[in-house]
Amino acid sequence: MHRQTIVFGSLLVIVAIAIVAAGYTTGRGPLGVISAGISRLTSGPQMISSGSVRTENEAPAAPEISSGSWINSEPLTLKSLHGRVVLIEFWTFACYNCRNTLPAIKKWDARYRDQGLTIIGVHTPELDYESNVDNLRREVAGLGIKYPVVTDNDYSIWKAYGVEAWPTLFVLDKRGRVRWMHVGEGAYDETEQVIKKLLVEAA
Repeated sequence: MHRQTIVFGSLLVIVAIAIVAAGYTTGRGPLGVISAGISRLTSGPQMISSGSVRTENEAPAAPEISSGSWINSEPLTLKSLHGRVVLIEFWTFACYNCRNTLPAIKKWDARYRDQGLTIIGVHTPELDYESNVDNLRREVAGLGIKYPVVTDNDYSIWKAYGVEAWPTLFVLDKRGRVRWMHVGEGAYDETEQVIKKLLVEAA
C-alpha cells in the first residue's frame, strides 16, 4: 500500500511539472492549460483552424453574443451589427498574453472604427477576482480600452465559439461569418490585412 502511494504521488508530481512546463512554453500559464483542457472536453470543436482565412462560401456563421454585463456600450448583437466587420477578442484582464495584444487591438479600434470595424472584448475570467464586474470596470478604464466589453462569467460565449485559450481573436465579415481566427499573441499584420480586406467587401 505504501509503495502504491509513492507511485501515485510521483505520477501527480510528474503531471504537475508537465502542466507548468506546458503553460509557460505556450504562454498560457498553468491555469490556462488546465482551463483549456477542461474547455476542450466541454466545448464543441473549433469553428475554423487558427491562422486560416475562410472564403465567403465556406465561412461558418458566428454564434450570437449571449447576454452579459456590457462596458463602454449598450448591449450589442451581431444582428444589429450587420454591415460592419466585427472583431471579437476573448480575453481576461490578468492574462499577460492578453495585455500584450492590447496595443494592436486598441490601434485597430482607433484606425478602423469609423471605417466600419466594431471590436467586442469578450471577458471570460480565468481567476475568481476577474469575475467581479467592478474589478473589470476598473481594469478597462485603467487600460484605456474604449471599445465594447461584455462579461462571459459563465463561459457561454466561450463554449459557443469553441475557444480553448486566452487570447483568441475572431474576425467576422459584414454578414456575420467567421473569416479569420487566431489563438495567442502575434499575427498582427495578418489580422490587420484580413480586417482591411473585409472592410472593402460588399455587405
